[in-house]
Formats: sequence, C-alpha cells, structure tokens
Amino acid sequence: MCNATVTAGGHRAVAVTESAPAVPPAARTQTRTPDGPAAGTPAEAATGTHTPTPRDTANPASSDRGPSDRAAPTQGVAAQGAAAQEAAAQGAADRAAPAQGSAEQGGGGGYEGILRRQSLRESAARTYARSLPIVPVRARGLTIEGADGRRYLDCLSGAGTLALGHNHPVVLEAVKKVLDSGAPLHVLDLATPVKDAFTSELFATLPGELADNARIQFCGPAGTDAVEAALKLVRTATGRSGLLAFTGAYHGMTSGALDASGGATDVRVTRLPYPHSYRCPYGVGGAGAQLAARWTENLLDDPKSGVTTPAGMILEAVQGEGGVIPAPDDWMRRMRRITADRSIPLVVDEVQTGVGRTGAFWAVEHSGVVPDVMVLSKAIGGSLPLAVIVYRSELDAWEPGAHAGTFRGNQLAMAAGTATLAYVRENGLAERAGTLGARLIGRLRGLAAAHPCVGDVRGRGLMIGVELVDPDAAGPDDLVPPAAPALALAVQQECLARGLIVELGGRHSAVVRLLPPLTITDEQATAVLDRFADALAAAERAHIPQLPAARRPTAPRTAPGPSH
Repeated sequence: MCNATVTAGGHRAVAVTESAPAVPPAARTQTRTPDGPAAGTPAEAATGTHTPTPRDTANPASSDRGPSDRAAPTQGVAAQGAAAQEAAAQGAADRAAPAQGSAEQGGGGGYEGILRRQSLRESAARTYARSLPIVPVRARGLTIEGADGRRYLDCLSGAGTLALGHNHPVVLEAVKKVLDSGAPLHVLDLATPVKDAFTSELFATLPGELADNARIQFCGPAGTDAVEAALKLVRTATGRSGLLAFTGAYHGMTSGALDASGGATDVRVTRLPYPHSYRCPYGVGGAGAQLAARWTENLLDDPKSGVTTPAGMILEAVQGEGGVIPAPDDWMRRMRRITADRSIPLVVDEVQTGVGRTGAFWAVEHSGVVPDVMVLSKAIGGSLPLAVIVYRSELDAWEPGAHAGTFRGNQLAMAAGTATLAYVRENGLAERAGTLGARLIGRLRGLAAAHPCVGDVRGRGLMIGVELVDPDAAGPDDLVPPAAPALALAVQQECLARGLIVELGGRHSAVVRLLPPLTITDEQATAVLDRFADALAAAERAHIPQLPAARRPTAPRTAPGPSH
C-alpha cells in the first residue's frame, strides 16, 4: 500500500459547458519538458511529485499491468528512488506521443476539436461525456489511454459491462474466430452454432433449479428491452396488468422500464419501499427491511389497500443507479416467499449485478433465491450488445412474434459472451470479486474517520458506493446528514484529474460509484484507493474551506494492504 499523497496533475476539473467543451484540466494546462510532461503546478515541479502519464507504445495486446499503472500514486519515502527511475523510463515513451492535431487524435484541433464537435453535434441527452471529457483511443484491462496521451484507471467499466476489462484476449480471440470463419453476422433469431454455445454456457451458470426448467428469449441488444420483455411475459402469462416495483429502482429508459423505475409517474406500478439501512424510510436503520417486508404483505392481503394482485414483482438484488444499495439476504428470501405464496412471478433484474460482479455469479445466489424470471444484459455480451431473459417454462405463454427484434442474433456478442462467461466461471472471478471487494470497502470505510463528509460506504463485491454528505448541514431531526451532490461532483472531477474514472449515482447523485473489472489486480486496487483518497481530500479542502484548521482533512492514506 502506498503511503504518500498522490498529486498526479493536481488540478481540479471544471464543469462542462456547451460553449467550450471541457478538457481534463491536467491535460489542458500541461506543458512538456525534456523529461516528459511537466507537473501541473510550480509546487509539483519543485517537489517532483507529479506522476507522469505517458502513452503506451507497447503492443496493445500486452499486459495492462504496466509501469504507469503500478506507479500512478506517488510512492512513499522508501520507494521514491524506484519511482524516479520508473518515471525517467516513462519519459522516453511519453516523448513518442503524437503531436496535437495528428491523424490519431482526429485532426482539426486534436482531441479538443473532437470534444468540441461532439458538443455541437450530439444531443443534449448525452450523459457520461459531460462529466468525463476524454477521447479514448486505446484500452486494455483497467486502463484507458486518451487522445491527449494520458492514461486513466477505468472504474466505470462501461457501467458494469466490462467484466474482464477492455479488450481481454479471450474476448478478442472469440470475436476473431467468428470473423475468420465466414459465419453470418446477422441471423435474426435463427439457430447457429455460436448461439447454441452461448446458451449452453449461460445455462451452466444459472441456479440449477431454474436452469433445469428454463426458456430463454433473445431480446433487442439493450437491457431495457429485456426488461420490457420480462414485463410483457408476466402480464401475458398471468393475464394481469399491475406491477410491484421499488423506490430507487432503475430498469432502463424505454417506456415500460421507466414505469418500473424510481422516477416514474402516472403508471400501473405500485411502489414499495426498498430496504436502505443508511437512509431508512422508517428511521430505524437495518430493522427497516423487516418493516418493508411486512408492509408489502399487508398491501397485498388488505382488500382495501387499493392494490390488486399484480402480474409480477421486479427488483434488483443490489440497486446500482439508486446508490449501490444491497438488499439484505433475509429480505430477498422474504420477497420470494411473499410472491410464491400469492402466485406472483418474481422478476430479478441482474443487468448490472450479473456475471460475478457482486461476489457470486448471479446476485440472487447470495440469498439462495431462485426467481421466476432473470433479466440479463451488459457483461453477458463480453463488451458487445446482448440482452436476454431466462424464465421458468410455465410462463412461456407467448404467441410467435410476441416479442421480436431485428438485432436479436448478434453473433459477435454471443461469441464474446460465451468466452466471458466461461472465463469468469473457470477462473473463480466471482469469488475473487467478493474477497477483493470486501477489502476495498473496509479500507474506504477507514477514510470516514478523517473525512466527515463520508457518510456511508456500501456495496457487494466489486460494486461499491461512497455516499458523500454535508455533516454541518444536518438538522436536529435528521438521522443522517443531507447528501452533498456538489462535493461528489468535485470528487469525480478531482479523480479524473488524477487519472481515475468514477461515476456518480444515488438519489441526489451524491454517491461515488466504483465498478472496476473483475480482473483488477491487488496492485491496481491499491492505486485506485490512493487516487480516490487524494481526490477526496482535495475536493473536501476546496469545497469546505470554512472548516476549522483542526478539522480540515489532510489527504490521509487508507490502511496498508498486503504486500504483492
């Protein structure tokens, strides 16, 4: 574990504006010296604490555990000599970076021109590009290289899509094999050897009770279409129309999926309280899960509740966009009993939690719950678009064509997905995610003692959230401090300036989310923690200048980790 403050660039990012597309501040202010990019401030130049961010001139298929990943956080005193030697070696590679405006960077003003044209041409609905103004040109594993020559540790992973990180060799080989074979790439829903192999591998990973009696529907290539298919399926099978969903849910952006999500209005959905021990709707912390389950039972059994027996219940075992909120296992089992006793199909959305993300291959396995329908997407396509639902055969009441789509037969995605599912299963990456995730959560919780703005650290496996709060704004009746979305945004920008990509989520976008690939090494995890800790301290110092000196954070380090 590194024990010194990270100052890689040291610049705070600024908000994105439409008139002038934002560029990572460290890249925008960076100048070059004979030894590579200079530190972003005079103090950094004087102390030599800036971490170089060279471009990788090696074969893109080489390992992502390169020197610039290992040395991203500045080392402690004992290791400074080695870090200096490593930095000098990296300087030569950095000098080989293409000049601004090269063909690789897009011309027309280089990557800044690309960002400007995106701002002018793309819709106002774009999201990630606003807070992450980078132009990726190469990627491998955890690492993304931008057109500006900087390298970033990617803890967004395509919103959880990249279980094996960027361009994993087994994925590339699987795609190449299909391309070289001459097989058709577009086949609608026809049977192919590639589809058969994918289905067989997927069924091998499912809970046995479901796999033994399952049907699969290939949907349009996005998870939201799979949600639509699941809702259509249970409504067709039951002849009922209502739906039970949960506060804080996120199931996609199409009409039916939005109806089941947390911000919906004027829909055929009954909203139930999702258990949340930190911001418990009942004000009783963990005991709120029992109250929420009791309320659900009462709502369904009370003839005057206004809720008729629904077509199904849809839930997430870990709410991701809702703020990384894991459902207690006992509560999950209670929901299974409630629905089974009343012949209500249980639909579990595993779009983001699946394929080892939470420390089990599927998040429902933590509780032993076997749902009636599982909604799967993201990682099952091995980084390419693919979405399916898997469900009990008794529900298969559809007529031919009841749910269709032109792009149901994505052969490349199926091949990449088969390789990914097999690799995760054969190499125990789900178990690895559980072990490493617990370690990361423990070290992140250690930051709370020195950072009162850290309200809660939670998650499961490598699906982690840090909720930031304003401790000085809590009222006398507040059980926990209010969320601090502006501080969370500042932390995200400080992370980006230090070469770390994170995302925000939660009710008020005050939860910093970490979704690294399952292939992240202990060494890389240490680099992520150090960059995050330094960004948190910098954002807090800038965002809360009124704190007394005695309380002002000084970029403390996380607890030392195991040697490697």
